[in-house]
Formats: sequence, C-alpha cells, structure tokens
Amino acid sequence: MENTLPRVSKPTRYIGNEYNSIHKDKSRVKVHIALAFPDVYEVGMSHLGIKILYHLLNERDDIYAERVFTPWVDFEKFLRENKVPLFSLESRTPLSEFDFVGFTLQYEMSYSNILNMLALANIPIFSADRNENHPIVIAGGPCAYNPEPLAEIIDFFVIGEGEEVILEIMDLYKACKGRGGKRREFLEAVASIPGVYVPALYDVTYNDDGTIKGFSPKKTGIPERIQKRVIKDLDTAYYPTKFVVPYMDIVHDRAMLEIFRGCSRGCRFCQAGMIYRPVREKSVARLEKLARDIINYTGYGEISLTSLSTSDYSALKELTEILTDEFRRCQVGISLPSLRIDAFSLDLASKVQEIKKSGLTFAPEAGSQRLRDVINKGVTADDLLTSVRDAFSCGWNTVKLYFMIGLPTETYEDIAGIAELARAVVDVYREVNGHTRGLKVTVSTSTFVPKPFTPFQWEAQIPLLEIEKRQKFLKEMLRGKNIFYSWHDGRLSFLEAVFSRGDRKLNRVLQIAHEKGCRFDGWSDLFSFEKWMDAFRDAGVSPEFYAYRERANDELFPWEIVDPGIDRRFLLREREKARRGEVTPDCRFDRCHACGIKRMKDGGFCENKSEV
Repeated sequence: MENTLPRVSKPTRYIGNEYNSIHKDKSRVKVHIALAFPDVYEVGMSHLGIKILYHLLNERDDIYAERVFTPWVDFEKFLRENKVPLFSLESRTPLSEFDFVGFTLQYEMSYSNILNMLALANIPIFSADRNENHPIVIAGGPCAYNPEPLAEIIDFFVIGEGEEVILEIMDLYKACKGRGGKRREFLEAVASIPGVYVPALYDVTYNDDGTIKGFSPKKTGIPERIQKRVIKDLDTAYYPTKFVVPYMDIVHDRAMLEIFRGCSRGCRFCQAGMIYRPVREKSVARLEKLARDIINYTGYGEISLTSLSTSDYSALKELTEILTDEFRRCQVGISLPSLRIDAFSLDLASKVQEIKKSGLTFAPEAGSQRLRDVINKGVTADDLLTSVRDAFSCGWNTVKLYFMIGLPTETYEDIAGIAELARAVVDVYREVNGHTRGLKVTVSTSTFVPKPFTPFQWEAQIPLLEIEKRQKFLKEMLRGKNIFYSWHDGRLSFLEAVFSRGDRKLNRVLQIAHEKGCRFDGWSDLFSFEKWMDAFRDAGVSPEFYAYRERANDELFPWEIVDPGIDRRFLLREREKARRGEVTPDCRFDRCHACGIKRMKDGGFCENKSEV
C-alpha cells in the first residue's frame, strides 16, 4: 500500500482516517457492516444517505459501520495483481469478513460496479451461491423501488427510509447470531420486518408475451407486497452533526442540512416526488441547532439546505434569515439547491448572496407551456423570467436551466421553445444591465426515462436515433453568444430505462456485462455501449422490450411487489389528465387528490387535512 498509493490517481480515496471518521475495536462489536457505495469516493461521500446511516449505526456500541467505495481502475488493477481483496476504509477489513455488505442504489448505471465490488471482495455474485461464510448482501435507496434487476444478486432489500428499519434488522441479526442461527433462518425471519424484501422467498411467473403474471410468497407469514418504511417525525429522527470531513475535494463539498422530505407537487415524470410522499418538515428551531452544530463540528464554509424542492419549505424565508445572521461573521455561505422557478424572490436572493454568491439553477423541464402542463410542472415562462430578473438585479450572472427531451407528446415545436426561453433569459439580463458581458446561461438536457410508480410508467422511451436527432436539432438552435448547451448521453438514458423497468431476466445480463468488463458506466471514458449490447444478445434478452414498449393499463409491473403508498388508480388518472393537458394543483395548497398515501398503515399523516 505505501508503495502503491503514490502511483495511483487521488490516493486519498483509499487512506481513510478523515476528521470525524469512527474507529472501533472489532473484537468488542456484535454486528459488523460495510456501507458500500458503488462509485468512487468523491461521489459516495457526497451522498447524504450513507452519511446518516454511518453515524446512526456507529452510535451503537455493539455495531460497527465502516465505508467502502468502488476503487478506480488503477487501484483495482493493484488489488487484482496482488490478490488483495477489497477492504473497508476504517479498519481495512476485507469485505468478505463482514456480517453485512450494504449497497446504496442511487443510480441504475452503477449496478455493474456492485458486481465488480463483490468480485473484488471474493463474494459470489449470486445470492444462491453464498454460504454461512459469506456476508449478507443488502441494498436500499431509490432504485430499490424496482428490486427485480438485482433480485438474484442482493440477499434482501430495504424499501423506504432506513433510520428505523436498519436498527431493527441489526437487532434481529444479533439475536439470531447469538443463538447460532443459520443464514437461511435469518433471511426468513428478516422477511417479516416491514419494509424488507427477500427475493429468494418469492416465486415470479411470466405470461407467454414475457410480461409478469404474478408474484407469490413461498412461505406463510411474509407479505404479498412490501410496504415502504416512512419516518413520521423528522424533528425527533436521528440526524448527524459530526460529518466525516474528507481530505480531498468531493462532488458536493459542503455541509448538508436536510430541511424536509417528500414533495406534493406531482410532476408526472418524477419518481422521487411520488415514492418519498408524504411531505414532512423539520422545525426552524431544530434546523437552527443542527446547522450550528454541523458547522462547529466540521468547519465547512458552506451549508446547503437540501430537499427535493428547497423553496417549498414553508418557513424558508425565516430560516435563511436566521442562518445568514448566524453565519455572517464566520463567512459561512448558504446554498439553496432545487429552487422552483415560481418561488424565487428578490428578498430571498438578496439574503442568500450576502455572504457568498454562486450560480443559480432552475428546472423548467419543458420548452412550451403546453408540455409543462402535460408533465404537471405548474410553472410558466413568466415565472422563469421574473425569477431571473430578480437574480440579475441582485448581481447574479450565471444561470443553469435544466430540461428534458423525449417527454410524452413532445414535438419539435416544444424543443424549439427551449431555445426561445434561453434567449429570453439573455434578453432579460440585457434589460437589467444594459449589456450581456459576463453572462453565462447553460442549457442542459437529459432524456426522459419512464420511471416506476409515476403516471408515465406506462409510456415508451423515444428510440436512441430520435434522441440524437432531437439533441442535434436543439444544438443548432442554441448557437449564439452567452448560451452553452450540454446534454446527457442518450445511450445511458436507454440503458437506464431498461434497468428502471426491468425484471429478473436482467440479473443474467448484469453478470455477462460484468464478465465483459463493464463498470463505471456513468463515466464516459469507461462506458462501453457495445459491451452492453453484446451482453443482452448473449443472454437472449431484448432491451427494447423494456425501454421502447408502451404498457397496457392492466399490465402487472415487476416493481409492483413493492407498495410505495401510491395508488395505481391515481397514477392512471394522472396519465389521462396528462393526455388532456390538465394540471393537478399541489395538494398542500388545494384539496386532496387521493394519491393513496393516506391509506398506508404507517403513512397516514399527510399534511393535507381534506378528505380523500
């Protein structure tokens, strides 16, 4: 190691011992878990979920949680050539010696890294091949809402928010281990914990056309569907303040203050807005104390107010005033990601930029009002132009605009509207400042991916050639001063659609892709579309079946083994309204729209007080 680290890129990825990292005597703990993030250190260390679980688990004297990230290719080469198994950061324990290896499923295109990490750790890829000497491989996160593409690889999934259920799992394991229980006994027992899905305990049958016919439990006492776990009261829920402070720059190198969870806006393309319901806010008093403690314990110079839509926090103005007053003297900046166009105000802009000023990001999502109504975005071009005018008046000169192409019913006229909006932003800057010097408007597009548990889960993705055609069309339309265009690789969006909506047949595809060397698929310099297409051919699986096929209303989906609290009938109603171009107002400011969350056993604490 001492001789190797100087010869690999970014060696601080592998040394550990960061400020606030936790070290324990392994001989004194009962349960040893490796929190595995299937990407490089600087990406994984930017993820809030792994930070929360790391500190939560280590609050317990009988549990030791360590971290492990995917090694970059140069360090992976060292591990393989020297037959060194993949190990944890804190104690450098081989992953194969842990009780649990727990993966965060944040992005479908990181699945190949999961297989690579297991292989580097000498842990069998498939659950059925593991025995009493192997750790139990678990996974959670947003992609776990369709667990089937990894169902033969992961021993069990945790569906929903993990702060409570992870401790229940650890306690059950400790009890089972204490009485000498076997692996199978524990897996059958853990399946009875709400929110836990053990795929090996369920049979899946298929129709002749390849669609899902049904799921059935193999034994009594386990649920037919897995209801997600929800934290009711965020004020009393655990939240860390002694975050690990990396030695190196990471993707989001700042303190993170989660202000609320959930979203009730109802954008029809957005999976997070559906699966994370209901909305739950932390109080200003709780957030003020957390912010003060986090800065005191970490020394960060910036604190980010995080949520799905930060400007929807009901007391945002009060909170930003308190935090800017609190941190003005020590020059700690406040950043507001995930701003909604219609909620940006001059007062808020002025307050935030008192200490430090960064670029602003807005997400109109679509170029025309017609298409914004189809997706239920609920904002107008005037909202955007008013917001950027406020920002430009306060001195901002950098704006990012996020859009999607390939949305249901999209036309080239809608795409042209993206360029028209970008040029209108430039015109507003000219009106405010009398010139366009220093202005940078970045237009970024991704391709629409139909996601489970959204009103658009029935839709087809546009073909790859059409993605490239629409990107080229927009690139031509955005030529000009002050406007810069970036786009997401359509081939990645195609594969993301496949694994977002796939079934257990994709487990074999993943294995073959791994054997062909696929890994770091989200990184353009390592991504090989050709290897993936070869893997599908070798497995006899058609990726187009998952990405390009519009679903029938009554088709049973692979992900419907999971119950996220969202009613299928609500999603179908929203799909029909999308086709008519009708908007559904935010239920927090309107009536209840019967999304289904109120009927959840433990989730009926929605803020909307109107009757279903």
